[in-house]
Amino acid sequence: MSHFLTRLILLYFFFISNIHWKKSSTQYTKAEEVIFESKILENEYIVQYRHYYFPAARRKFLIAAFRRSNIANWNIIERQNAALHYPSDFDVIRLDAVDCRRSTHLTPLELHPLIKKITPQRSVQRILNFNTTHERIGRHLLRSVPTQITNMLKADVLWGMGITGAGVKVAVFDTGLANAHPHFRRVKERTNWTNEKSLDDGVSHGTFVAGVIASAKECLGLAPDVELHIYRVFTNSQVSYTSWFLDAFNYAIFKKIKVLNLSIGGPDFLDHPFVDKVLELSANKVVMISAIGNDGPLYGTLNNPGDQSDVIGVGGINFEQKVAKFSSRGMTTWELPWGYGRLKPDIVTFGSQVKGSNVHGGCRSLSGTSVASPVVAGAVALIASGALSKLDLINPSSMKQILIEGAERLPDNNMFEQGHGKLDILKSMQLLLTYEPKITLSPEYLDFTDSYMWPYSSQPIFYGSMSVIANVTILNGIAVTGVIKEEPVWHPHADRHGNILNVAVSYSASLWPWSGWMSVHIAVNKNGHVFKGVAEGHISLEIECLQEQQERTVLTKINFPLKVAVIPKPPRNKRILWDQFHSLKYPPGYIPRDNLKIKSDPLDWRADHLHTNFRDLYTHLRNTGYYIDILRMPYTCFNASEYGTLLIVDPEEEYFDAEIKKIENDVYNEGLSVIVFADWYNTTVMKKIKFFDENTRQWWIPDTGGANIPALNELLKAYGIAFSDFIAEGFFTMGDHSMYIASGTTLAKIPRGTDDIVIGADVHDQGFEILENPNTVDNKKVFKPILGLFQTENELRKQFLVDNAQTPSSYEENNVEQPNIETEISAERNPIINKRILLDLKIGKFSNNNYNKNNDDTLNKPSEKNSKNSKQILQPMSISSTSSSGRIAVFSDSNCLDSIHLEKACFWLLDAILEYTMNSHKSELLQKLNHVSEFYPNSVRIPPLRLHSSNLHLHSKVIDSNNKFHKKETGACENLDWLQPQSVNAAELKLTANRVKQIDLNLLKANADRNVAEILNSHVEAKLNSLPLGPDDERTIKMSLIFIMLLTSLVLIFFLKCFRRKRG
Repeated sequence: MSHFLTRLILLYFFFISNIHWKKSSTQYTKAEEVIFESKILENEYIVQYRHYYFPAARRKFLIAAFRRSNIANWNIIERQNAALHYPSDFDVIRLDAVDCRRSTHLTPLELHPLIKKITPQRSVQRILNFNTTHERIGRHLLRSVPTQITNMLKADVLWGMGITGAGVKVAVFDTGLANAHPHFRRVKERTNWTNEKSLDDGVSHGTFVAGVIASAKECLGLAPDVELHIYRVFTNSQVSYTSWFLDAFNYAIFKKIKVLNLSIGGPDFLDHPFVDKVLELSANKVVMISAIGNDGPLYGTLNNPGDQSDVIGVGGINFEQKVAKFSSRGMTTWELPWGYGRLKPDIVTFGSQVKGSNVHGGCRSLSGTSVASPVVAGAVALIASGALSKLDLINPSSMKQILIEGAERLPDNNMFEQGHGKLDILKSMQLLLTYEPKITLSPEYLDFTDSYMWPYSSQPIFYGSMSVIANVTILNGIAVTGVIKEEPVWHPHADRHGNILNVAVSYSASLWPWSGWMSVHIAVNKNGHVFKGVAEGHISLEIECLQEQQERTVLTKINFPLKVAVIPKPPRNKRILWDQFHSLKYPPGYIPRDNLKIKSDPLDWRADHLHTNFRDLYTHLRNTGYYIDILRMPYTCFNASEYGTLLIVDPEEEYFDAEIKKIENDVYNEGLSVIVFADWYNTTVMKKIKFFDENTRQWWIPDTGGANIPALNELLKAYGIAFSDFIAEGFFTMGDHSMYIASGTTLAKIPRGTDDIVIGADVHDQGFEILENPNTVDNKKVFKPILGLFQTENELRKQFLVDNAQTPSSYEENNVEQPNIETEISAERNPIINKRILLDLKIGKFSNNNYNKNNDDTLNKPSEKNSKNSKQILQPMSISSTSSSGRIAVFSDSNCLDSIHLEKACFWLLDAILEYTMNSHKSELLQKLNHVSEFYPNSVRIPPLRLHSSNLHLHSKVIDSNNKFHKKETGACENLDWLQPQSVNAAELKLTANRVKQIDLNLLKANADRNVAEILNSHVEAKLNSLPLGPDDERTIKMSLIFIMLLTSLVLIFFLKCFRRKRG
């Protein structure tokens, strides 16, 4: 009997434990992939007014405006929705086809004093792909995945205190919700904003999102007693229109919604009306929470509106407490190429295998940041309901302050992956209960010694390097608007070597709504040219704003501490200059993808920055021992003697004539080497991949290829090098290395140097495959030159000067492919250009061709030889007899360096090329593969011309926007106004108070429940009714009770038998 009881007890403990032995199994999960396709509707326009008006007044404005514009055939599209009887700030109009020429008819409409702007009506289609992913699991111990994230986030602790979300209005903008769904207690209102006659959810996405926020049964939501407002803005076919969102947003403002969840986003969701309305929502104290995107693990893939300063952008983590692979990473990219991105996401939380409500009842599991977003929305509502007396203090910035200050930093992820850390509901609840309106910074400090602050922690700075930029978001929890009263002050810490740093600051003219920005430039001055260590200081600034609650002006002083790692200047052969200036800012126009086979990703939108899609390359170069500066200005703005190699990868921009001459002088006379990794270019293929009605009402033809080959050829002409319009693709080997060219070019012209290397490969003609039917074409491989390493020689330079005199020497019409009138269709200007007017980063002050004229001892100042004005640079240069000229290396494809769709990395090849350009060392492998003599006879092809229909001039920094065949004057160089230092001693300051407080919160983690409970008990009256237990909890309790009863019965039987034996 005892053996039986022992076995039974062991069986019980095995049954109730959370440890399972798995020999071999497979886990399956639904991963949500969201694809957005945005189009403009032909002949439909959104007319925005400067104020809100009722329908009759708006009609009068339009009649007067159209009469003045001589447009007769127009009508207002009636919007039959819940906002019909409220005033509105926009109308949707439709024009007849004969009146749809916007440039001649609609522009005068904007002259009406009450009309703010006119933009095309857009439709958005959201495609939800639920991909089943599987993971093989070997023999190891597994913890069971928790079934309720509410327990993981300690929401049940607040429930036990009677805090359940009551008193807070939450809006869910999604696909709707079924009537009388069994999971929800308080659905206050369901509204339909689509053209379908239904309020129900036919997709199940809206139901799931609402369930994560407010479900009260089975798969529990975080705030089951919130007042839920359901906004159906997507149809069952997942289509929406900008006007639907605008009406729904207006209605949310009228209904005084407090929390709004928006599980949507996209890189090109940037039309004016939508962005403006998001800002207006924030100004009206609506706390918007939005998914940051599912384009991870690539960097620079943040989605809008989650990347806006006034929105809480949410990333996802898994149950292993690590940032999920799918979660998009920072930085924000629209500040590039001139500046640097901001810190985003703001916060992360569970977004992998999260349970939520299904459309007809029951539960389902999904993964994605659109899952993590409602987790935070539910948490915000729950927290707010625990301090209803402070509801008036809650605004987008104050709530963001509460969340990020309470967040728990993850140990294995940097700030562009996790933002401020993992959501901690209890700490944020504690912070709200003690919250007083304040102004804070995000990030709150900058520390080069903290690995969390990658990429700042990845490379120290030194005298002569480019300035490092940190973009700081100013969170104003006091008032919707404010101003920085006086110029910020730089306080170097004299006792911590702060005097070796120069600091410049630019900032937003005003803080609206609830936020602003500050851009900090940091460099080492000549006092630190041999210093190695850490330099510290802080920036102080005063912000003035009007506090609405007390109707008084509040002046707040805040500090931004800096801790910068500094080293002596590295040798020239360890310094690389990365060309960022000649990458185009997204979204300019139709800049096509670099890999033509990836049709699901048609645009090149990740900024081509070393810290975004070239992050892996950057990490490799740093691990190899190189120091990389990022050039955000024209070539006329750097000192070539500081660098061993200029690295040009996948450029789309043109080159100023002065830049071309400057680089020619730098290569032949200053010993600068240049490496170019190009991409495909073919005008016939560019016409082939045109598409209709994507952001315009016209056909779109690419403004350039994967790279701007005609511009590169203009840059390389002085060295006898040119690329072709052959599009190469294919696998091949170089020694023991497997290689793949995704969509590259080939060499069309090479110099006849005495010791050069040219390497070829057998590749497919991808352009031919695109133009013909790839299934019927026998596309055999051809041997083409793809890599060249060339030592520049002044003797050859004389011949190049003679040859180049016979060809066009500037950006002229005779250097452009002539149009085919019958087949070529031109595109109109992209209406998306420059739509982020509020968030644009200003670039400080400039002076022509002088990088830093008011500071004579720092920052990569051009040498005297290079400190010429544009006209001097363009004069013919004398040919020096020096033998220290630089080297040129060119490769056909940049996809092997780009983390996007990377097939075969070629970092090893770049290492070999850098050894050549930096130290004149030729790899033994590359010498063995040299076929230079075989390609001399073929080096006669005419290089490709520019496409006549290209609209590159409309968004180029180089070409005149009014004349596509004329370049602007050479771009100015950045002139930073260094702040006058006011030294202090760090020992006399208490700058670390906020950081120590955060550390104290982390130390209190083990006692968080008790600490929060102590504060909550003084603010919240306990309620008699608490939430019902979840189904898993009920099942566990029932099984436990049954087992206890069974065990008790067995024990009684055992003792009865023993008693009978004793009596017997």
